[in-house]
Parts: sequence; C-alpha cells; structure tokens
Amino acid sequence: MGLETGTARKGLADIVFERMLRAIKSGAYKPDERLPTEHDLAAEFEVSRPVIREALKRLRDQSLIYSRRGAGSFVRSVGLRNPLGFGQLENVADLLNCYEFRLTMEPAAAAAAAARHDADSLKAIRQALELLRDATNRQSHREDADFQFHLAIARAAQNNYFTTAMEALKDHIAVGMKFHGASIKREASGLSRVFGEHEAIATAIGNSNEDDARRLMFEHLKGSRERLFQSSHL
Repeated sequence: MGLETGTARKGLADIVFERMLRAIKSGAYKPDERLPTEHDLAAEFEVSRPVIREALKRLRDQSLIYSRRGAGSFVRSVGLRNPLGFGQLENVADLLNCYEFRLTMEPAAAAAAAARHDADSLKAIRQALELLRDATNRQSHREDADFQFHLAIARAAQNNYFTTAMEALKDHIAVGMKFHGASIKREASGLSRVFGEHEAIATAIGNSNEDDARRLMFEHLKGSRERLFQSSHL
C-alpha cells in the first residue's frame, strides 16, 4: 500500500519531507549531491509529483537543499551543520575545543573503521591518501584532501553519527588544517612526517587493527594540535 492510500494525520508532503530530512541528516545524501528527479522520488515514495514538489519546497525553505535551473535539486552542505547546532568558529578557544572534541571522536571512528570497513570505504580512504601523497611530493599541503581522508575514515566506521559530526564540523576543521598546513611547511621534513602519520593510520585500518588505528589517530591529532599552537600563526 502506498502513501497515497495509507493516509495519516500528517499530510503526505509532511511524511515525504520528514523521510528526506532524515536521509539528509544521516548522510545518505551527501553535500552537493543531486537528488533524484521528481518523477523518481514520486515512484520511490508512491505519491504524486505535487506532493514531492511540496516536500522539496519545505526542504528549500529550511535551506536544506538548493535548486539549479534545468539541473534539479541538490543537498546544501550547511543543511548538515545546522541540526547539530555548531555556530561559526570565532576564536582560538573555539579551535582548541574543536580539537578536544576530535581527539575523543576520531580515534573511536578510526577503530570502528578498522573493524567495519568494506572494499569501497577502504578505497575512498586510500584515494584521499594518494592525493595527500601527491601534494607532499610537490611540497604542498591540500586541506581538502586532508579533510576527505578524515571524512572517509568516519564513513568507513559505518556509523552515521561519526559522519554527520565530521560534515557538520567541516568549516571548523578546515581552519585548523589550514594553519597546521602552514606550520608544517616551514619544517624541512614536516610534510613528509605528517603524511607518514596519515599513511600509518590507513594501514592500520586496512589491516583491521583497531587498537593501532585508535592510537595512531589520537597521536596524529594530538601532534597536529601541538604543532599548530606552537606555531606563530595563532
């Protein structure tokens, strides 16, 4: 029985909206990912296209998605940040608090990734690692690849809470990664040493070594925090 015939107190658009909202918050739809067409969504939810259009309008009104003329609707990355209530990173204290949180969350995510990764999620970790390797070989640091590496590990943990928290903190983490990248580039072996830390984490995850993955991630983040706050940038 489809939603059209299984009526409930809430309107059909409300039901579709809530289901899509949960999918966005859980990370089932990634930032800037194109949503299925109205026709495909209508078939998926077994409702009419006007119902889908109303649900999409509500998502747009709440800044969870955006539309491109002739291209469809896309997930807005800020839509993943707002539900967790993270505001803008405003000062050094906020950055320190972000690191403190990451030191708790990401080692646990790395251990879970070591236990639960599959071929696809491990491939994503290694692809991000190769981008970091290429940047290191060119004596540069890529904050985007660095974040993708950490996000890929959160996804490999197969726990949407890890993934959603990482995506929600993207802008905050990017600030730390930018300053950290600048600090390690001043050292002769800084870039290669940090790349080695990333590579060791990826190896531990690939070998399903939970304890090593947890320890190496903790040491990497702790070292990053120390290098950042010992630099002259802050």
